[in-house]
Amino acid sequence: MVGFIVRRFIAMLLTLLAVSIVAFAIIQLPPGDFLTSYIAQLASTGDQVDPRVIENLRAQYGLGEPFYVQYWKWITGVVQGNFGHSFEWKRPVWELIWGRIGNSILLEGLAVIVMWFVALPIGIYAAVRKYSLGDYLSTILGFIGLAVPNFLFALILMYLAYTWFGTTLGGLFSPEFEMARWSLPRVWDFLSHAWAPVLVLATAGTAELIRILRANLLDEMKKPYVVTARAKGLPEWKVILKYPVRLALNPLISTIGWLLPALVSGSVIVSVVMNLPTAGPMLLRSLTTQDMYLAGAIILLLSVLTVIGTLISDILLALIDPRIRYGAR
Repeated sequence: MVGFIVRRFIAMLLTLLAVSIVAFAIIQLPPGDFLTSYIAQLASTGDQVDPRVIENLRAQYGLGEPFYVQYWKWITGVVQGNFGHSFEWKRPVWELIWGRIGNSILLEGLAVIVMWFVALPIGIYAAVRKYSLGDYLSTILGFIGLAVPNFLFALILMYLAYTWFGTTLGGLFSPEFEMARWSLPRVWDFLSHAWAPVLVLATAGTAELIRILRANLLDEMKKPYVVTARAKGLPEWKVILKYPVRLALNPLISTIGWLLPALVSGSVIVSVVMNLPTAGPMLLRSLTTQDMYLAGAIILLLSVLTVIGTLISDILLALIDPRIRYGAR
């Protein structure tokens, strides 16, 4: 088991190195850089910039140097914990993204927990009671959850909340708790605001997990080992939960790797609609302004979430299914 984890960890580091190179290259693909966008913005308002100031800024940030030089400066700083300075915000990148990344992880983590707690019992029930009323209802709700975009669901939820109850669902904190330290009142205020975005983010994922679990469990329940377990006189609940459910969970566990970054990237429009202080809107803004250090740091952290989620899913799969752990032997 230790060797299995070490191999996965080495592969994770190599993947992060490759992703950092590709991300840094893609950010610089559009013509120009942040200074050209900044100069064009000033020119549109009638302001002029001293050419000497432009050259000083270009030399300060190394924008005129080759790609590999800029990448080396950036990645060596990242390894040392320095993500650089944001061109637009004129502040250290880590100060800008620390709170937003934390909000994103907390919000998406709650969404993942809700997805699993809702999808597991419904998926098992739909497979065991195939073609029953509950199965049909879960299928209809699953199709609706997959068909309705998250941002549209967010708009509908915000409209109904304001029309029926006179409350707004935007933001994650009340004004008096936005800059406060974490305490029980702030946690309660967060939960009172977070239920709406968590519900929106978890809807489509829950519907997808229900369909996956139902299909896999129906396939496993037809296999001979289930018939043998029933023939031995085991209770039906034990036959279902101990054997086919355990194997049917493999595809669900393998999705942990892409679930977190998919939620983060998929919540960009939801965060804009619901005014959420998460990493999505900041990533979108940094990409449009070519703020490469800020965009690169957020993309790299999303990649870290991906590989960490993949590592967790690999370890869980190896624990649940020994065939995966000993497959190389």
